[in-house]
Amino acid sequence: MSVLEILRWPDPRLAETCAPVTDITPRIEALANDMLETMYAAPGRGLAAPQVGVLERMFVMDTGWKEGKSDPLVCINPMLQEVSEDRATHAEGCLSIPGVSADVSRPAQVQMVWTGLNGARYVQSFEGFAAACAQHELDHLDGVVTFDHLDGETRAAKIAEYQAQ
Repeated sequence: MSVLEILRWPDPRLAETCAPVTDITPRIEALANDMLETMYAAPGRGLAAPQVGVLERMFVMDTGWKEGKSDPLVCINPMLQEVSEDRATHAEGCLSIPGVSADVSRPAQVQMVWTGLNGARYVQSFEGFAAACAQHELDHLDGVVTFDHLDGETRAAKIAEYQAQ
């Protein structure tokens, strides 16, 4: 396993829509392990394949590891099946936009389906921060970053904050 380089915004690959993973190969398994190692080293709670320059529909997340409740997920070809009408706002950071967080409003609860490394199909509901994290990583697979959720004035301010670092 190895720690990968995390792309930083405005790298154009972060704005690309990713292709589906067609087969779970040793390359995909190694990528998943490297992405988990990279996420923990960063230290983050989620990391999408395009953030390490791989334009395929896959992300990893572990929302509880910093509190000692590690539950790593490798999500291949994830899709939201259901989203709640209720919304929640969370301060979101991004490993590709280090040093800046922004309040983003998203559905408070989601149900996601994905394929695991073992080829099995998983369905799980997420709420709270885990729901925000899953949606944030799924956004990356569609070329969407945190800045894209902000109104013009807030976006300009957050970009200026990022560029001033």
